[in-house]
Amino acid sequence: MWTKLTAVFLISISIQGGYYNKRKDFIRSKNGNILIFKKMKTMKFIIKTVLVICAFTLGLSSCRKDKEQSYNYLISEEFAVKYQQTAINNLMDMAAQTYSGVTSLKTHVVSDVNVYKLVYHTNPAGENIEASGLVCVPSTPGEYPVLSFQNGTNTLYSYAPSVYLAYPYYQLVEIIASMGFIVVMPDYPGFGSSTRIAHPYLITDPTVQSIIDMFRAVNEGCGTILPGITVKNEYYLIGYSQGGWATASLHKALETDYPEEFNLAGSVCGAGPYNMIDLFLGIIGSSTYPMPSYLCYIINAYKSYQQFSNPITDILREPYASRLSSLYNGTMDLGQINDQLNDTISVLFTPAFVNGYVSSSSYSSLREALADNSVIPWHTSKPLFLGHGDSDTHVSLTTTETFYNAMIDAGTSSQTITKVIYPGLDHDDALLPCVTDGLLYLLSIRDKEELPVK
Repeated sequence: MWTKLTAVFLISISIQGGYYNKRKDFIRSKNGNILIFKKMKTMKFIIKTVLVICAFTLGLSSCRKDKEQSYNYLISEEFAVKYQQTAINNLMDMAAQTYSGVTSLKTHVVSDVNVYKLVYHTNPAGENIEASGLVCVPSTPGEYPVLSFQNGTNTLYSYAPSVYLAYPYYQLVEIIASMGFIVVMPDYPGFGSSTRIAHPYLITDPTVQSIIDMFRAVNEGCGTILPGITVKNEYYLIGYSQGGWATASLHKALETDYPEEFNLAGSVCGAGPYNMIDLFLGIIGSSTYPMPSYLCYIINAYKSYQQFSNPITDILREPYASRLSSLYNGTMDLGQINDQLNDTISVLFTPAFVNGYVSSSSYSSLREALADNSVIPWHTSKPLFLGHGDSDTHVSLTTTETFYNAMIDAGTSSQTITKVIYPGLDHDDALLPCVTDGLLYLLSIRDKEELPVK
């Protein structure tokens, strides 16, 4: 009889994830069944043996079950790729052919890198979804701060960070982990594991919430799915373009809304559309704009997330109004979408919108939405780096200039916020210099060195 019960015990534990209660007189399985054992003095050693075997079995076979049962955010992880230091240096050498300043980062490389795909729970706009992204960690066990990279504008499902790991732009971010960081790269809602929903392009709450929930998932997974890796409560943020806006929004949220949970150390924001009202005003006041795909991405996302009440035909002329919903389906890049639109403002937008955007009550809900999703300046005490090319034709330099001045006016010290302007560089051209200089800025903060001055 004991032999049979022991067998049932082991099967129940290893398959159902059961547990042994403190009184040691019964075993309850995961589904609530109770297996009763009589206390038999002559069999105490068998009980002890069974418990040891059980504990060992649990440790080996039920890790994923425990994760599913006890983790609030983490759903799954998958090892993706390993970068050895030789490959890391080679990638930097290749990038240095575009911007020589990258070579200054090579002295900070101290380990190989392991990259994982992560799936986690989040709740953008009140809907529970599975989101995804990359987590890149040093191969050397230890406690490391987190560096979160917010990606720039993307419209292709196939170009999400967790889908296209080998994209050189992403690889240069992944290997930052070799410098002693846990690097987090969110896909954003609408990409990776969450393509069934629209991407909340330049919408603050779902963007920020999804990144914070990824931080929580990484905290839950370190030490188990990321063996030997411990999260140090020290967070660094970096992003460019849409990512610059997302980084500024996240910086403000971590500092003002989550200071007890996350210790923000510093941020780098490049060429972000921080004030959406001014962005639209400047573009609509021009005769042409080379990236109509950006503008229509905003309109499509804001309509999908009910940010304004106007029908699309109040804003866009035909055939662009009818065409809009088919453009952002994850299959076309920005250039292909541009080809389906028009770069002449008077041809793309309705006359009523061009003339009434600033003051007409007809467009008040859109103005409110743009204002709500702008980064309202505040008094930050955390180091903040702002970078921008002075020949940027996509996001006007005035967005950074105005944001910097407004942050100073809000009480931010000029010793806390740094502004770097890159002469002669357009939007894409300033990306690598800004991210490189920004990373050196964050490394200086981490290593308690004097901040670099440009």
